[in-house]
Order: sequence, then structure tokens, then C-alpha cells
Amino acid sequence: QVQLVESGGGLVQAGGSLRLSCAASGRTFSRYAMGWFRQAPGKEREFVAAISWSGRSTYYADSVKGRFTISRDKNTVYLQMTSLKPEDTAVYYCAARTLGGSYYNKSEYGHWGQGTQVTVSS
Repeated sequence: QVQLVESGGGLVQAGGSLRLSCAASGRTFSRYAMGWFRQAPGKEREFVAAISWSGRSTYYADSVKGRFTISRDKNTVYLQMTSLKPEDTAVYYCAARTLGGSYYNKSEYGHWGQGTQVTVSS
């Protein structure tokens, strides 16, 4: 089992930066690919970024490519967000990929954190 706790969200002006962290507990964390998803009010939860278990491969939604960077160390996954836009406003969730399908599909992720709010003002 893996428990995930996100932090680092907050209110930032457009053009600013934030760094989200996802602290993981559980001995099997290093075996999982990890992802970040986000959900804005009234919208579906959508893929943001993912990183393989080794950290060697990363994947991004087109909407954040070039602005966001996902990384991981022994017990934490990070999402560095730069050049933030009002449309990035959402609750951000980290998740552990427990199935073998697409990194972009939220159905492949079996463990989720509680989420952290990111609000970007214009």
C-alpha cells in the first residue's frame, strides 16, 4: 500500500510559480510510476504529468508542456509549475500507477492523495 499526501498549493498571480510535493509512505513507492492530475470546478479530472518508476521517462499534457516539470526522489514526487495561467486553477492530485496501461489514463492509477488547491489570479 502507498499513502500519498500533497502539499505546496496556494494562491499565485499569473506568470508566477509554485512547486507541489507529494510525500509517499509505504515500502513499495519506488516501484510505481507516479502521476499528477488536476480537476477544475465542473470539469473532469485530467492528466497533467507522469514519471516512470525509474524517473528516466516523463510525460506531459500538451497544455503544460514547457511550463511544468515532474521529478521524483526516494519518497517524494514534485511538480514544478512555472508561467502559471488562470486556466491552471484546479485541485491537483498525485497518484500512483498500479496498472500497466497508458500513463495518461486516470483509470490506471489506484492510489490517490487528497489533493491540494492551486489558484492562479489574473
